[in-house]
Amino acid sequence: MRIAPLLALVLVSTTGCAAFREDSATASGKVGVAAAFYPLAFVAQEVGGDHVAVTNLTQAGKEPHDLELDIKTTADVADAELVLVEHGFQPTVDDAVAQVATGDVLDVADVVDLEGDDPHFWQDPARMATLTEAVADELADLDPDHADTFRANADRLVGELRDLDGAYADGLRGCERDTIVVSHDAFGYLAKYGLQIEGIAGLSPEAEPTPADLARLQDLIRSDGITTVFSERLVSPRLTAQLAKDMGITTEVLDPIEGLSDETSQEDYLSLMRENLAALEQANGCPA
Repeated sequence: MRIAPLLALVLVSTTGCAAFREDSATASGKVGVAAAFYPLAFVAQEVGGDHVAVTNLTQAGKEPHDLELDIKTTADVADAELVLVEHGFQPTVDDAVAQVATGDVLDVADVVDLEGDDPHFWQDPARMATLTEAVADELADLDPDHADTFRANADRLVGELRDLDGAYADGLRGCERDTIVVSHDAFGYLAKYGLQIEGIAGLSPEAEPTPADLARLQDLIRSDGITTVFSERLVSPRLTAQLAKDMGITTEVLDPIEGLSDETSQEDYLSLMRENLAALEQANGCPA
């Protein structure tokens, strides 16, 4: 479902209840934030705390690559005082922002140094720290009365992200292997820690590998002594399970943290990143 057929209805809906929304926003005293997908929502909530109302446009358990906006989520974009997006990652969100957003828009691509066409920047905690500081600046502009709180929250989160960055650098140093095979190319930013990432599928989890791709991965698994093929939670493990079965090796989960699921509903970005680190250390024979 594309945005254009919904636009007129959304505009009528948001105009008709504008007075109610204004009264509600005033009563709550919170900055309304619409975040395109989970890592952006996580940063907004951590920085904003009790002074923001964050809406994640991608429902829990859904793949953000596949997002199609309905009337409600399009209206969420229109209503938000701050919209957090990553241009090019979710075309329907880009369309909605261009057509209905009335608040401030922060595009990750404008503040974070992205690697080519790879949108999965949040696999690098240092880049998440850069986003954190940018979100704090945006919220401080929108709600100056709580600017000190936003910046204090951002400082705390930046400290945690820097600790996480250090943990990855230390934990993945001196390992027996440095190559990982993953379900799709969502982990390229981990290359900063010396990892070589080989995806069964491409940047989108829907991409299908060719027979030549699979043959190359099989040769790589044999030559590098790879023990584990990594699957993920929000997409089918069909390809990873079959490759691991064919090669007689194991499968484990490496979460791309594009969103939470029922299984990870009590987790957050930081805890999932640490679980991923433990899985990588185990698979690659890293020193304890």
